[in-house]
Amino acid sequence: MKNQRLFRFFLLTICILSFAAIFPAQTKSLVRRTTYKTQNVRFEAGGTISIVGAPNGSLSVEGWDKNEVEISADIEVQAETETDLARLSQINGFVLDENIGRLSIISVGTHDKNYLKRLGQKLSKSLLSMPLKIDYRVKVPNFSNLEIDGGLGDLYISKIVGAMRINFLRSNAKLDLDGGIVNATFGSGTVDVSINPRIGRASRFDVQMANGSVNVELSNNADVEINVKILRTGKIENASGLLKSRSRAKFTDKLISATVGKGGAMLSFIVGDGTIKIHDSKFLGGNRER
Repeated sequence: MKNQRLFRFFLLTICILSFAAIFPAQTKSLVRRTTYKTQNVRFEAGGTISIVGAPNGSLSVEGWDKNEVEISADIEVQAETETDLARLSQINGFVLDENIGRLSIISVGTHDKNYLKRLGQKLSKSLLSMPLKIDYRVKVPNFSNLEIDGGLGDLYISKIVGAMRINFLRSNAKLDLDGGIVNATFGSGTVDVSINPRIGRASRFDVQMANGSVNVELSNNADVEINVKILRTGKIENASGLLKSRSRAKFTDKLISATVGKGGAMLSFIVGDGTIKIHDSKFLGGNRER
């Protein structure tokens, strides 16, 4: 019931956004400006990085072997005049909130009424409706926890081990998962998931999609338990030769419960309406062969 209520919420939100897109507010031609902002923060491994993305924009988060977080952002604003562009460029961007063991990266701008109120900014309805997009590239310590909230845009996560909570409204996402506890929920789009064969037995990955497709890449030397489910319409396309049924029940195009290798890490993939594709990958010298 909880999963179904969550999927209904995402589907309703998507329908509202799609309806709004049919009747755009802007009819005049707009000029565009992109500003670039980079900031580095000293941050020890094992902490939590929270990222609140803009309503539109991509997000790339990659682990590295430094006790430091590097944030690079491309902030794109549009307006009818250069004067309006200059004003919006001063308002839209991101702010940091630093605490012991926690760093929050928060997108701010015309979409955030509380932020505008704190700034004492009063904007016309036309300025509030101007398009805004922020594309982030963030590097964090390899062993970090992530909390990510995104709107519409691509998502890429790689080389990170830790607890991750991910919520995205619509995304073409690529998750290269090296271990930890991952809970990822998407409203719509496509999610490609690659599983590192060296993940620990205590790892738990839970990926849910309301409407779209999830592609799962398994390695021939992985030890995992995998559960795959279609809740309503669509099907599972199983092209893997690694899956072994955990019971006498046969695999169906709606439900698979299987073991790979010796079992261990728990993987769960659920789609409301759409497809889940499972295929194998090959590893040479510990590296993925693409």
